[in-house]
Amino acid sequence: MNNQHSPTLPLALRALALLALIIVAEVVNGTVRTLALAPLVGDFTARQIGTVTGCVLIGLVAWFGSPWLKAGSPRAQWAVGLLWLTLMMGFEVAFGRLVAGASWQRLAEDYNLARGGLLGLGMLWLLCAPRLAAVVRQRRVSPDFMENLQSQKKRGQG
Repeated sequence: MNNQHSPTLPLALRALALLALIIVAEVVNGTVRTLALAPLVGDFTARQIGTVTGCVLIGLVAWFGSPWLKAGSPRAQWAVGLLWLTLMMGFEVAFGRLVAGASWQRLAEDYNLARGGLLGLGMLWLLCAPRLAAVVRQRRVSPDFMENLQSQKKRGQG
């Protein structure tokens, strides 16, 4: 029996590594938001803007990390998104309560869409990011996609 180990990391470890990168990017995003943006536009508006820039950062990590992640099936991509979502929600609560000293009410504000809180949408984006990155990458490089696009343009559908 051959018990040589695969030279690649298991999917869960690659997903955790990319999540760690997302967390670092989000901490930097939050620091810049708090120190530079909030004094200019106010805390709540800065948090809204920070959610949008955070989504961009997550999208970039998912896009560039997708080939290395190697989550080859939609099921695996959704599983990565669910792992990211679960761990990020835990991180958000722990960081918010223990480091930032935020109240439960203050944390909930960011998720209240009716009052302008966008973090719930950001978390939805985080859940979907691995799948969306894989789909967009696949369509971007798929010869079939390009052929379909060309034939639609010729028929006046594009």
